[in-house]
Amino acid sequence: MIMKGKRGLIVGLANNKSIAYGIAKACHEQGAEMAFTYLNDALKKRVEPIAKEFGSSHVYELDVSNEEHMAGIAAKIEKDFGKIDFLVHSVAFAPKEALSEPFMKTTKQAFQIAMDISVYSLIDLTNRLEPVLSDDASILTLSYLGGPKYIVNYNVMGVAKAALESTVRYMAVDLGKKGQRVNAISAGPIKTLAAAGIGDFSQILKWNETNAPLRKNVTIEQVGNSAMYLLSDLSSGVTGETHYVDNGYNIMGMAMAETNEEGKTILAWDAR
Repeated sequence: MIMKGKRGLIVGLANNKSIAYGIAKACHEQGAEMAFTYLNDALKKRVEPIAKEFGSSHVYELDVSNEEHMAGIAAKIEKDFGKIDFLVHSVAFAPKEALSEPFMKTTKQAFQIAMDISVYSLIDLTNRLEPVLSDDASILTLSYLGGPKYIVNYNVMGVAKAALESTVRYMAVDLGKKGQRVNAISAGPIKTLAAAGIGDFSQILKWNETNAPLRKNVTIEQVGNSAMYLLSDLSSGVTGETHYVDNGYNIMGMAMAETNEEGKTILAWDAR
């Protein structure tokens, strides 16, 4: 088993539809032991059964904007695990109005919140956990195509994801001196709790399914398997990368569609 003997912390799991769930499942199937965090009491009742499903009783409350939570997380890990070999950072947030209103209407407060929780928390969390991270630890965060490219209604989260991917590269250099690695996965759109806040998300799903080379949307299982690779020793020579798991959608430069004689838009490959 690829992850046998490895221990890790999964931060940001919300339910069994989460990308973080897919990652935890893949790691568990390959022998990893894990601890989990939950944001608040409302999510605790969802996370605890998932932890139990994966053979873990180590569940901690962690709001990355709460200093008390952040200050105490390393001590909890040390008590339960000693050291950990991997960290999954699945944390992102922007105020609702920053996603529903035009990008140019983004307030300074909303911008700062999005950057603090979605980006700086990766740096902060890694620093807090430094005493309990193994010398060859692997750190993974989650991005999206809305960082390097414009995605409708993604707004300030796109700017945050762009900053997150840049942060991964800069962190990779600093952590590389210690032998530690950091990477990002840019997953295709998946119907998760977080995605519910993005306007017209069903249209985004349909568009990706229509235009991705593999002509379907990605699953949390597919993302989980790729994440497991990046968290394991199989990827020991990989750091600072943003790895796309989106059925190839990111390579497309033009929509695969054309107009028929009736004026209806159809897929170019279905017209041939």
